[in-house]
Amino acid sequence: MLHVDLDQFIAAVEVLRRPELMGKPVIVGGRGDPSERAVVSTASYEARAFGVGSGMPLRIAARKVPDAVILPVDAAHYTAASDEVMATLRAQPGTTVQVLGWDEAFVGVRTDDPEHYARDLQRAVLDRTALHCSVGIGDTLLRAKNATGFGKPRGVFRLTADNWLEVMGERPTVDLWGVGTKISRRLAGHGISTVAELAATDPASLVEEFGPKMGPWYVTLGRGEGTSVVDDTPWVARGHSRETTFQQNLTDPEQVRDAVRDLVARVLEDVAAEGRPVIGLTLKVRFAPFVTKTFARKIPETSDPDTVLARALELVDKLDPEKQIRLLGLRAEMPMPEDAREGHTPTRGGW
Repeated sequence: MLHVDLDQFIAAVEVLRRPELMGKPVIVGGRGDPSERAVVSTASYEARAFGVGSGMPLRIAARKVPDAVILPVDAAHYTAASDEVMATLRAQPGTTVQVLGWDEAFVGVRTDDPEHYARDLQRAVLDRTALHCSVGIGDTLLRAKNATGFGKPRGVFRLTADNWLEVMGERPTVDLWGVGTKISRRLAGHGISTVAELAATDPASLVEEFGPKMGPWYVTLGRGEGTSVVDDTPWVARGHSRETTFQQNLTDPEQVRDAVRDLVARVLEDVAAEGRPVIGLTLKVRFAPFVTKTFARKIPETSDPDTVLARALELVDKLDPEKQIRLLGLRAEMPMPEDAREGHTPTRGGW
């Protein structure tokens, strides 16, 4: 199985429609105005060389690269470019394609020479879309995904059971797909700092810390194991979310309630298109200067907008009215259809 990851996708798409930007540091984020509160969506390799990365505040990125070209996010354009790439992957002989996002997908194929197939696939994507991609080859989805990072940019790399520990063993656990900084710190608290140490851990020893499902699962990640099936069942959203970063902090409780009313209306538009009710709500709040908290609750199954709004406002009542707010987000969770694919991320069971 192959993991295909488009190189600097959003920046590359922008350079395609503005060829004069080729070779320049390009940063994409927000409305393209570093004086506003926004974060970097992506940066070209030229900008990354200065330490700019996704999720960084746009104003900080602008300071790091004063001569960078900063562009607004154009989601519709990126979606169209992504669709062309995915259509190219599906058109290759004998492929099963599992889309992970705008810029990446798993490709399952039977071949005696996966490296040759990967190079052919790269050429097909480049010929049709003028975009470059890197390809990871693996005997599990996890190994294929991790392999891609070693092939960037524009390369091909293979990770299997034969070389997993040789390549990954001494690397920190945070380098594993599905292990973030918080989990890696908790693992370190158990004396587990490297992938090899995690792979050698008794799964039962992590149950108390992480639970009966996730404890053993992290050991599975350390061993590079998991499913080896590429599943092209259409992905079904478990929930929909919207968020707003405010250019001026909200200081009045009624401002906060108005903002949540707007978020509820926008989220419910997305939920209505799914034809499923809401069964849970999560309110995300970023207090000034930069402390983020979430407030979640299950709610009785409902499709009534007024009921959802009332439940969301109950979450607002939990907030400290003395604290200023710079960001609000709302997520509505929906029940999953019986035929929905499970385990579509490495931190979920089913892989």
